[in-house]
Amino acid sequence: MKIDVNLLNELTSQAKVNPRLRQSFDLRTTPQDQSQRILNALEPNTVIPIHRHNKSTETVVLLRGKVRELIYDDSANVIDSYVVEANSSVCGYSIPMGQWHTTQCLESGTIMLECKDGPYEPLSAENILK
Repeated sequence: MKIDVNLLNELTSQAKVNPRLRQSFDLRTTPQDQSQRILNALEPNTVIPIHRHNKSTETVVLLRGKVRELIYDDSANVIDSYVVEANSSVCGYSIPMGQWHTTQCLESGTIMLECKDGPYEPLSAENILK
């Protein structure tokens, strides 16, 4: 499978009309594949809760666009923040297992490649910071 501009444009079009202002595309090729590899198209004003992944590190590379990644402590205090932009000096990041974080989309048409270990698990209440 090719990841080309046509696929990226289609994902962006879907994200723009999705009420969540984002659209994912699963890159796994078989049901037996227990990894998480997705393309995630984001639009400004999408809301991603402050969350953590207790079973995996999360690695992200921006293919297009720009985001701000925010890192939090257990009391919801921002302890780090950085801008990540495709084709720039900071074009990706890796979030350690158990680290609270969120992503703010800063540019229309943003698309990320996200990778995590293990099968997909929806975020549970204990993994969303209120």
